[in-house]
Amino acid sequence: MASYAIGDIQGCYDELQALLEKLKFSDSDSLWLVGDLVNRGPKSLETLRFIRQLGNRAKVVLGNHDLHLLAVHYRQSKPKKFDTFQDILDAGDCDELMDWLKSQPLAYFDPQLNAVMTHAGIPVNWSIPQALALAQEVQDTLQSEDFLPYFTAMYGNFPDQWQPSLTGLDRLRCITNYLTRMRFCTTSQQLELTYKGELGQQPEGLSPWFYAYPDHSDSTAAKLPLILFGHWAALRGKTNRKNIIALDTGCVWGEQLTAICIETQTRYSVPSFKQ
Repeated sequence: MASYAIGDIQGCYDELQALLEKLKFSDSDSLWLVGDLVNRGPKSLETLRFIRQLGNRAKVVLGNHDLHLLAVHYRQSKPKKFDTFQDILDAGDCDELMDWLKSQPLAYFDPQLNAVMTHAGIPVNWSIPQALALAQEVQDTLQSEDFLPYFTAMYGNFPDQWQPSLTGLDRLRCITNYLTRMRFCTTSQQLELTYKGELGQQPEGLSPWFYAYPDHSDSTAAKLPLILFGHWAALRGKTNRKNIIALDTGCVWGEQLTAICIETQTRYSVPSFKQ
């Protein structure tokens, strides 16, 4: 009975099946999926259908591509040039799949494993309970009858600094950006969402969000919850932080699909099938 966390699948269904075979994934095991289940890869529909049929064995958090798919489905946004989820929108079970996807959270925590999962990470100035509570605000909105304005308003880079006084759609957009789009932050945990260059060449004053956490040499790191995230393929799975696990290893870009056994922190990978 093992718990396996898997990085961004993005419609790479065949690689997912190969990885599960490598894991010898059984009926007693569970999957943690860090979001971006769909888009850019070739088999988004098969991926969603498979994960949905796993039921409670699959713990899912939403990524930015998943939210974009929902916004397009509910006609609050238009498809982008490189989107590859038309197969989902055309499927006979699309409405059922979208209802299921919309019901997923932005953060998931297991107190027994002392592990928390979001798509992009958790800023150091949020406690785990606070991150879960803020994620719940977004999930409550998605489950309400008045959810359409959220999908219209979720696009945008501002507010880029968390303030407890934020309200309404600005508050929800800010929460969403921290949990699904965050990469670089200032020392005050202000988001920088426009820089697309290489790690190590970012403008002065910006650091990866997880650099604000203790590193391997700090004895306090072992006491912190395990933070599992995806979203950032350029990291190649490396954070230099004992308790912060990067799982997006760029399968959709021709690299690898990666899993980690949460109980043992053993890593497993399969190569992308992309030619």
